[in-house]
This record gives sequence, C-alpha cells and structure tokens, in this order.
Amino acid sequence: MPEVLFPLDSDKPFTEQEKLGHNRWHPDIPPVASVSPGDSFRVECREWFDGAIRNDDSADDVRHAPLNSVHTLSGPFQVRGAEPGDLLVVDILDVGPIPQETGPLAGQGWGYTGIFSRSNGGGFLTEQFPDAYKAVWDFSGQKATSRHIPGVEFVGIVHPGLMGTAPSAELLARWNRREGDLIATDPQRVPPLALPPEPQDAVLGGVDAGDFDRVASEAARTAPPRENGGNQDIKNLTKGSRIFYPVFVSGANLSVGDLHFSQGDGEITFCGAIEMGGFIDLHVDVIKGGMDTYGVSENAIFMPGRTDPQYSEWLAFSGTSVTLEGEQRYLDSQLAYQRACLHAIDYLTTFGYTPEQAYLLLGAAPIEGRFSGVVDVPNSCATVYIPTEIFDFDVRPSADGPVRIDPGQGAPRSAD
Repeated sequence: MPEVLFPLDSDKPFTEQEKLGHNRWHPDIPPVASVSPGDSFRVECREWFDGAIRNDDSADDVRHAPLNSVHTLSGPFQVRGAEPGDLLVVDILDVGPIPQETGPLAGQGWGYTGIFSRSNGGGFLTEQFPDAYKAVWDFSGQKATSRHIPGVEFVGIVHPGLMGTAPSAELLARWNRREGDLIATDPQRVPPLALPPEPQDAVLGGVDAGDFDRVASEAARTAPPRENGGNQDIKNLTKGSRIFYPVFVSGANLSVGDLHFSQGDGEITFCGAIEMGGFIDLHVDVIKGGMDTYGVSENAIFMPGRTDPQYSEWLAFSGTSVTLEGEQRYLDSQLAYQRACLHAIDYLTTFGYTPEQAYLLLGAAPIEGRFSGVVDVPNSCATVYIPTEIFDFDVRPSADGPVRIDPGQGAPRSAD
C-alpha cells in the first residue's frame, strides 16, 4: 500500500482531522504535503457532505443538505518541480470505499443518492422533480443494491467526482468575473445560475488567520468543473485512468474528493452518484511545458481506465430538442438529453417504479448518455442507454406487456 499522505479519522469531522483540507479553490491555500514526480501515495477522502446524510428512511437530510460546506477536498498536494505551463500527469492506481465493513459514514458499507429540492440546489430535471428524495445503497464487493429501489443490482464504476489543480490568481479572477456576470442576468433565480464566493462555512486549509477573510471572499466554490478539472463527475475516470491536468501555480497543488461508488452519465439528480467516503491511490509525474506542446491551454484531458463493468445488452431511449409543451428549440442538446431521460423514466414506471425511483436509478446506475445528433436542424438527438442486465426481471418490451414489480417502500421524501 502506498504511503497515506492524507489520513482521516472516521470519529472526527473534517475540520478536526490531523491534516485540514479545503472546500474552496484559491491559489493561497498552502499544500498539506509535498511529493516528487514518480511518487505514489494514498489519499483518504470524506464524502462531500462530511457525514450530514444518514443511512435512514427519511430525505429530510437531503432537503437541508449544507451546500455551503461542500466539497470536503483532501489536499492540496504540491508536486515538486511543477510550474505553470506544465502538465501534471495523474494515474489512478486504485480507488474504493472506506476500508471498514459497516459504520455511520457513507462509504462504510453503504452510500446514497439524492434528488435535491429546487430550493436547495435543484437538479437536471428540477422542473419535473422539485422535491427532495433519497435512496440508500448497500455495497457487497463491487455490487450495489438498494432497499429503496428494489429489483436492481449493478457493478459500480468507482471514481473521484472531483480532482484538480489550483487556479492562478488571474484564472480565479476570471472565474469570478464571468460567473458573476451570469448571476447578474437573473440574480433571484432558484436554483441560482452560479454560486459566487461564499465566506460562510469556508474551509481553507492552512491559510493564515490574517489572510483568511480575504481568501474566503475571493475563493471559488467547488461545485462546477472548470479549466483546472474540478467537479467534472466523469464516471469513467476510474482505476487505471491517466489524467493530464494543466498547471497554473508552482507545485500544481492537486486536490481530490467527492468519491462515487457508481454514477450514470450526467449525474442527473445533482446528488446523482452513489456518494461515499473512501481512499484513492495516485501516481504523479510532470510533462515540462506540456500545455504549449500539446495545445492544452485549459481543461484536462484523460485516458479512461479499462475496468468498466462489461455490460453487453442495453435498452436505449432518445429525446429531441422539443419542450414538454411542444415548443421547438434549435439544436438544444441539453434539452434533448432531458427528454431522453424523461422518456426512460416514463418507461420504467410501467413496471411499477415511482418516477422518483426511476430518476434516482438513472443517476446512480452506470447508464450511458450520448449526444447522438447535433447537426440536423432544428432537432438535436440525445440518447440514454440502460444496461438491461442490472434488473432481476426482463425490462425489454414484449407482447406480454411489462411485468409489474413491487416498488417496496419507495424512495423516502422530505417531510418539508
């Protein structure tokens, strides 16, 4: 096992650990450890809400999830010799849940998927699903099952939802400027168009007390993906993957967190993956001047690993860029993917699932989402592929009609 550079004690909250991580992006957050090109090391990660979501049959915790406090990132890790303009090469050697069988924290034998309420984050289909729901998943080896979504079992593609390098001061200012301009177009929108810097609940690692207020007022939230990588939520970024991150500050200052046991393409419920705490083993190297050499001026590139579940049979659903009200939109691939997801949800309800169970399943299971056609005006076409083998009944259309299953207790809804 590689040396553990960021250990976590499951009996303590994130802010009381031996080493303090962070939940904002800023170039002045100092590294917690230094490594050299060629080094391998282990990082332990807390799930993104630091234990706020519980293994129970209520979604009240999802309804009131503390969004200001996310994400709980482990790091930053300084890579000696890395300088702005280089590419940081990161290999994911291994990744998995907290190495304990059962416990109160997500990752200790279980994880969760949530539909966020419109008033607290929302989701991809927030207009159709404005309330909070939750599904708890139990882990058995590589497989996940849920008492809240019966009739399915699938192999997880374990991966970090969030990993990235620190921004430079110039890049951070650019983020804040462009996202602030977007917010200004509709500042009262619910959910918001973007998240501005928020000093409340900011965790900034080893930033000096005298600089804390300034850094907290400038530091970017970790919710979106950006040029540094960040919260990309790429389900195929799993064991065996190699990622090439742009370097914007001396040492690169790599951070990682938001581990997922499984996820469907798009993480459509926002808390759409199976969230968990766990560990990740990394190997790092540096390509000097790699950003110019390979034209990587911004945004990471990666080589996916080869450990995906080998599902071979799929049922696919399509959608086009026409709203539910019948309004034609021009090549709107986002809308087309929403319609494909809604098509799949409607289909799954014919077997006895509630719409919320079907929505949660699409967020957590290893579905494939694709932009299938983006040039045939006026309609984009997007598709959602569901592996049929994850169901313990035949989900394919037949002349006999759908087999009705017992939906069990259903997905817990918030009492609010």
